[in-house]
Amino acid sequence: MKNIISAVFFLALTVSLTAQDFDKNLATARSSYAGGNLEDARFAMQQMMNDIDIIIGKEVVKILPAKLETQAANTKNDNVSANTGLAGVVIHRDYGTGEKTSSLDIMSNSPLIGSLNAILSLPFVGNSGDGAQKVVKVQGYKGVLQKSVDPETNKSDYTLQIPLNNTLLTLVVNDTNEGEILKMANQIPVSQIVKLVQ
Repeated sequence: MKNIISAVFFLALTVSLTAQDFDKNLATARSSYAGGNLEDARFAMQQMMNDIDIIIGKEVVKILPAKLETQAANTKNDNVSANTGLAGVVIHRDYGTGEKTSSLDIMSNSPLIGSLNAILSLPFVGNSGDGAQKVVKVQGYKGVLQKSVDPETNKSDYTLQIPLNNTLLTLVVNDTNEGEILKMANQIPVSQIVKLVQ
């Protein structure tokens, strides 16, 4: 436990974190550990990890594109929050206005990673016969592209899910086509996101 507290303290120094919550939780973890209260020390360390996840999430938001194709980012709707019930962070940005919109969500420690990796590893499972689901590659990363058609308007909506180690990147675009969503996905700095969320 002492090594873990030291490692987290070192991480705090090297990343130059100045968040007051992090410092407060670090002090609580140290004093609780020194006093033999391991439960409180553990809780404070979990809070520190949440603080780090939020800081990483805010760094990811900084590198997200201001535009996807012709859709401008609605930065006032940007959201970075702790992954409720799980370790990690949820990052959200949406694009466009009116009927033609897109949303980008990045979730670390996503519970869907295992299922998606199973789909991607089995060649006969990933592609549906009706074209509603297929495996695609975006910047060297495999993902699952799903198409849904509104029976009343006949407009197609697409969802692209790309597992990035333990993080799930999801891009949802309504009233689009396969070519357009793949062009939009290629504007996202996927490799930079992977480096930040590792």
